[in-house]
Amino acid sequence: MAKMKIAIIGCGTIANSAHIPAYMKNEEVEIKYFCDILLHKAEKCVEKYGCGTAVEDYHVVLNDPEIEAVSVCTPNKQHAFITIDALKAGKNVLCEKPAARVYSEALAMQQAQHESGKVLNIGVVNRFNSAVNRLREIIQSGDLGEIYHVYVCFRSQRSIPGLGGAFTTKEISGGGVLIDWGVHYLDIVMYCTGDPKATSVSAKAYSKLGVDMPNYVYEGMWAEDTKDMNGTYDVDDFVTGFVRTDGPTITFNGAWAQNLGVNESYIDFLGTKGGARLNYGGDFTVYTTSCGSLVNFKPKYKDEPMFQKEIDGFINCIKTGEKLPSHIDTVIKTAEMMQAMYDSSETGKEIILG
Repeated sequence: MAKMKIAIIGCGTIANSAHIPAYMKNEEVEIKYFCDILLHKAEKCVEKYGCGTAVEDYHVVLNDPEIEAVSVCTPNKQHAFITIDALKAGKNVLCEKPAARVYSEALAMQQAQHESGKVLNIGVVNRFNSAVNRLREIIQSGDLGEIYHVYVCFRSQRSIPGLGGAFTTKEISGGGVLIDWGVHYLDIVMYCTGDPKATSVSAKAYSKLGVDMPNYVYEGMWAEDTKDMNGTYDVDDFVTGFVRTDGPTITFNGAWAQNLGVNESYIDFLGTKGGARLNYGGDFTVYTTSCGSLVNFKPKYKDEPMFQKEIDGFINCIKTGEKLPSHIDTVIKTAEMMQAMYDSSETGKEIILG
């Protein structure tokens, strides 16, 4: 059987650390193109992985009738227009998170998917995480009772990525810690609680510690090769807020950078029969009662690589028509909620969602 031919658009960190290795392990696909506006990055991939052709114009990829699917791994600014062009060209798309910089761009992507009938999944990879799925099963089974509140914490001391580059330039990224890290945490909340509809949002985003770039002190930096000390820093490095949904209420605190040497990364689900704390990227603990006693336990389960499951799921749904939990129709709810958070911060008012 002929292998499905796919292309990688954007050959940076997330492509090399996650997408490409997962495709290489999938025996049903063949990477035909590596595409990047910096051609040397695409050429490096050809050399490293021993396959494909390096190109710098993504239209070359879209004009090739052999290509059935693409992974969009570019900076956020390019997500919407490349994805929309790909869908119009009849390609299936896996677009990295967030779907887009702003909600209106995400809506345009959703419309293009509906019009084309092709697959559009967003890289909310935690929906393929073993711990997240086991916890979701416990919540959906009713074992924790009614989940009435969720608290989200994603805080680090000094972890601003690529200072001065694309990550910290709002025109490119759309935002800072909320859109970069918060999207994952909030999406887990939505997924585990049945994707409720947000009804109102009140939030505040701060841009404080990275503004003085020459004096920013740090130990390590994600994507440090993209930093530009003469560049731009106009995004949020701390965010906090409160969300009402037609399910649980949600509160959150997130920081790329804070003047506290405590890194916290967890989500608390509070239910009427029990509660659970999910350690982001790790295990979870369930707290409940039994026979008049307080008990807690850590479930044991097989831990499967989530990026591999995401890629394998993407390829399989193209063949079967299955609609995955990462489909744009589901993920659009998180995009709307994050837009309301930024709008609330800017206006200083609570945002009511219809």
